[in-house]
Amino acid sequence: MREKNFETILAEVRAITTRSEIELAEVPAPQKLAPFALALTADVEDDAATGRFVLLHDPMGQDGWSGKFRCVTFVRAAIDHEMATDPLLIDLGWSWLMEALAAFDCKFSAPSGTVTRVASASFGTLENRDEDNELEVRASWTPNDGENIAEHVRAWISLIELTSGLAPIPEGVTQINPRR
Repeated sequence: MREKNFETILAEVRAITTRSEIELAEVPAPQKLAPFALALTADVEDDAATGRFVLLHDPMGQDGWSGKFRCVTFVRAAIDHEMATDPLLIDLGWSWLMEALAAFDCKFSAPSGTVTRVASASFGTLENRDEDNELEVRASWTPNDGENIAEHVRAWISLIELTSGLAPIPEGVTQINPRR
C-alpha cells in the first residue's frame, strides 16, 4: 500500500468537523521536532475542557517514535470534587484515551503518557473562590501508518468530549450548525 503524502493527510484532518460546543483551530506547529508537523487546539464552551493535538511526521522515521509519525496530545478538563477524589480517576483517564483510539479503529504502537489530577484550594483574600479540580491527560503514540491519521484526530476529539462531560450524540442524530 502506498503511503499518503503529508498534504493529503492535512486536507483530511482539516475537513474534520466537530459538534457545536467545540471550537477546533489550527495553530502554529513546532518547527524543530520533525520535517512536517500539524498542530490543533480544541476548546469546549464554558471552559469545560481544552486540548492540543500535534502530528509529527518524519519520512525517514525516528527511533524514539518507532515509526514515521507521532501523535502528541494534551487534554485538560474541569471536574467536580467528587470525581477528583475518586481513586480510580487516574486509570479512568488513560482508559478513556485507549477506548477512544479503539472506537476509531486506530492502529498504533509505543503509547506513553501521564494522567494527572489537579486540586486547588484558595486562601487569604482568595478564600471565597470555589475549589478547582482538573483532570489532565498527556499522551503520545505512533500511528502504524499514515492511512488513517484523521481517525486519530477524531479519537482525540472524542477524548475531549468525554473528559468535558458532553453527553454523547445518539447514533443517526445530526447536530445543527456544526463547527469545524
